[in-house]
Amino acid sequence: MRAVPRSAGFRNGGVSYWFRDVGLPERRPALPGDADYDVCIVGGGYTGLWSAYYLKRARPGLRVAVLEREFAGFGASGRNGGRLSAEFAGSKRRYAATHGKGAVVALQRAMMASVDEVIAVADAEGIDADIAKGGMRLVASNPAQKARLQEEVAELHEWGFWPEDLHLIDPYGEPRLRVEGAVAAAYSPHAARVHPAKLVLGLAAAVEALGVDVFEDTAVTEIRPRTGQGRPCAVTAAGTVRADHILRATEGFTAGLPGRRRQWLPMNSSMVATEPLSDVMWRHIGWERQEVLGDAAHAYCYAQRTADGRIAVGGRGVPYRFGSARDTSGATVPQTIAELWRVLARMFPVAAEVPIAHAWSGVLGVPRDWCPSVGLDPRTGLGWTGGYVGSGVTASNLAGRTLRDLVLGESTDLTRLPWVGRRVHGWEPEPLRWAGTHMVHGLYRGADRRESDRVSRTSRLAEIAGRLAGR
Repeated sequence: MRAVPRSAGFRNGGVSYWFRDVGLPERRPALPGDADYDVCIVGGGYTGLWSAYYLKRARPGLRVAVLEREFAGFGASGRNGGRLSAEFAGSKRRYAATHGKGAVVALQRAMMASVDEVIAVADAEGIDADIAKGGMRLVASNPAQKARLQEEVAELHEWGFWPEDLHLIDPYGEPRLRVEGAVAAAYSPHAARVHPAKLVLGLAAAVEALGVDVFEDTAVTEIRPRTGQGRPCAVTAAGTVRADHILRATEGFTAGLPGRRRQWLPMNSSMVATEPLSDVMWRHIGWERQEVLGDAAHAYCYAQRTADGRIAVGGRGVPYRFGSARDTSGATVPQTIAELWRVLARMFPVAAEVPIAHAWSGVLGVPRDWCPSVGLDPRTGLGWTGGYVGSGVTASNLAGRTLRDLVLGESTDLTRLPWVGRRVHGWEPEPLRWAGTHMVHGLYRGADRRESDRVSRTSRLAEIAGRLAGR
């Protein structure tokens, strides 16, 4: 295999291409010392900012602070694939077992509505985030993937959703998006392309304009619950913040907090972005609707056509680092860059010689049962949300609105959704956690290789991996 073509200005690491495009923000001041608030939010990504936004919109008089270790959007919110979609990572079967089928349908509908909610807020707040609501296209490149895609569509319909929510389409029909080798495709209108950094920077500015105090370069080292007559608090090197409610919105960085190392596994995800394609290349590929793109592989990929004419492709690289360690540089190993380039070249051969301009990585939070959750314990004053497993661009908005209602003590349709209050046991201790994660990753990769050789059904390796992973 020839070397990956890279531009003269190729960059590996840093936060992401998205921040390279708009520039790193000037950092806000750090927490100056001890402070008191009504609500303190730990984490300045989408979840923390959405929570602050909706709390201040509902109760302008609330004193709200956001504490961020780096700068707003430094984590997954500034590194993701820009896929604002209604996909939900949790198991419908597991949620239904505790809350019934109707509650699961309500949760999925809430995710669909959240796509439009994000778009509406961006428009109302004047946030230009390159949003294009072209929907989402999923493609299958072999018979086994085709069968799974057909099953996914049929299952959604069995749950009572309408055919227009997700339906099979001609992979080479109109509107045209030429993915080489596609044998089947499905389409959902409930998705939009977004520029992640523009969205998070705009949201942070909107939150500040509402009167929220956003402190950056402020690492929280401990979150303490309410004890006796005291208040819960967030401890930092600069001082302690006490509040009636402390909301943890740390997603893939949760393992760095005391006592949380095994709660959510920090899963690594990687991306590459090309230089802009020529007009001739775009005429060949199509993609005029600018829908976000995914596939039906086990080690799945996701992609978008950026507003400035690039292709950005992402997928799982090195899945997990021993001891729930996290990488701060965002660098991507050469093997993963090569794998993502091969995905790009396979899907869009006409773009195979377009240089890669940037590669980067980030972490996302994975619960042991792969089901996201949101909750607030009135006894301790501590709230949490996360574990989105890659669907956080939309789920974070739904979570922020749900935390708002929980903090305000309101019983609403959102607080009755089946992910509210869900708790699961933690991941296994090391070295089982590391060995198991890498074994599952290898099995899924092996299953994809077998299926690419035209195995007509899902490989047994994937079935074994699913059982080991607890999915």
